[in-house]
Amino acid sequence: MRKHLLAAALLAALAGCQKPADAPTAASAATPGAAADAADPAADAAFAALSKRAVDTWMQLSPVGATQTGDHRYDSELDDLSAAGRQKSLEASKQLLADLDKLQVTKLSRENQVDAAILRNQLQSDIWSSEVSQSWAWDPQVYNGLAGGAIYGLMAREFAPLPERLKSATARMEKIPALFAQARANLDPARVPQINAQTVAKQNQGILSIVDTFIAPHVKELPDADAQRLQAAIDGLKKAVAEQQTWLDKTLVPNAKGDFRIGAEKYDQKLKFALNSSLSRAEIKQRAEAELKRVREEMYGIARTVLKDRPNVPALVDAPSDAQQQAAIEAALELAYAQHPARDKVVEDAKASLASSTEFVRSKNLLTLPDAPVDIILMPEFQRGVAVAYCDSPGPLDKNLKTFYAVSPIPDDWSAQQAESFLREYNGRMIHLLSIHEGVPGHYVEGWHSAKFPSTLRGVLRSGTFAEGWAVYTERMMQEQGYLDNDPLFHLVQLKFYLR
Repeated sequence: MRKHLLAAALLAALAGCQKPADAPTAASAATPGAAADAADPAADAAFAALSKRAVDTWMQLSPVGATQTGDHRYDSELDDLSAAGRQKSLEASKQLLADLDKLQVTKLSRENQVDAAILRNQLQSDIWSSEVSQSWAWDPQVYNGLAGGAIYGLMAREFAPLPERLKSATARMEKIPALFAQARANLDPARVPQINAQTVAKQNQGILSIVDTFIAPHVKELPDADAQRLQAAIDGLKKAVAEQQTWLDKTLVPNAKGDFRIGAEKYDQKLKFALNSSLSRAEIKQRAEAELKRVREEMYGIARTVLKDRPNVPALVDAPSDAQQQAAIEAALELAYAQHPARDKVVEDAKASLASSTEFVRSKNLLTLPDAPVDIILMPEFQRGVAVAYCDSPGPLDKNLKTFYAVSPIPDDWSAQQAESFLREYNGRMIHLLSIHEGVPGHYVEGWHSAKFPSTLRGVLRSGTFAEGWAVYTERMMQEQGYLDNDPLFHLVQLKFYLR
């Protein structure tokens, strides 16, 4: 139900840090003193029923999420973010949490104890998000993501015959104008951060590109009545998108005065839910600062190696000052920045690097590779402007469907200077890291293995912390295994990416 964006830098960096030997695992911390051999079949049966009810409830209340998960019972429906719809979801979460509280968790099997801890964290997070965070009131991306995902999730993968998916898309397009109306009613411009408003204003038209790509070419393949209804839905959607664009440009963007910072109290609670951990900001900061120091010292050592005997390089002393360390690292990174793809070759290079990383993993027999396909695609327009790349795995309930490794192209309206700046950062070695992180052996591989786990609840609530931590771990693992012939500049770029 969640896409694991490259932008999840905090989770990635955190998960990449070394865990102290005495730190509790998520499972043991969640159920202190619980015995693994004290399982009661009746308790496990009751929890299984509750888990199924929780998943069924989420699917019914979030049809777009259900489609992405692989539950296609609600493919014609759309999430209801009206006041009544939000209240219904909130009450459902509170009831599920109350029912979970009635269970004796210590009598569950160890696997179910872990699932119970995950379920509790999710329900508490959902309640807090509805009552306190209230993204529905300040984040227009909630609505834009739903509108685009409602259609894209139906059309991107062939989980059902095309006419069936087109019929569902028709029904959803007919409902999207009401979703936009809910956005205009719910969003308070005084609370909306300017960057969120501007991003969605640029993304809004992207929903029509999904229609043009996946739907419009097939209208005439349907029976007349279905084709007429589909065309009417397309026409209605175009009108609704235009109306929404006018509101975004003339009302929301000019009046968006919110602060993207949510404050210490909310941040601490959100962090706790996101990580499913009791780690405090102070502990995280302490770990991060220690890791920053260690990694920069390692980067300086690599810089000394690659700059040795080159002319006009900074001082490469044994005990550098912070400024000397920075100068050497920058000079070495410049060597990597100079080798980057052409403006129109980023996706092409991503395909080549994915093939390279896959062959390396196979030749070294590092892990079991998926038997389901992965495609590198241009990131859909409605999702651009947030991350350079992401991995879109099929839902845990959809089997043997494609994974998409989406790469955002350089915008056509970017100047040559903007494009050059981007390409220096996303140089040839960084593209290799992207394909490791998003593809093999990163998110694509982890997502495939995750979907094979027998717990439906755990599949639906797939851990973003683990997914990002795994992807970052594989970047380091590939470097340690000698990827790109032990290229020191690849190692340097990998460490920079890790720090990010």
